[in-house]
Amino acid sequence: MKTNKYLEELKSQSAAELKQQLVEAKKELFNLRFQNATNQLDNTSRIKEVRKNIARIQTIITQKESVAE
Repeated sequence: MKTNKYLEELKSQSAAELKQQLVEAKKELFNLRFQNATNQLDNTSRIKEVRKNIARIQTIITQKESVAE
């Protein structure tokens, strides 16, 4: 159920907002990977969650671009 709300929130955003959110998610993923490499990360499942969110954002950006054409 949480992902459905997240998807609806993403779909309502503009392409510029989505691209900004994508940059932030990639930075978060980098930081999580760095913490994992230095054994400072407690919740390793967060890496998987952020990766899936990045894929969701990229998918919606692609959909919006194909509709715009």
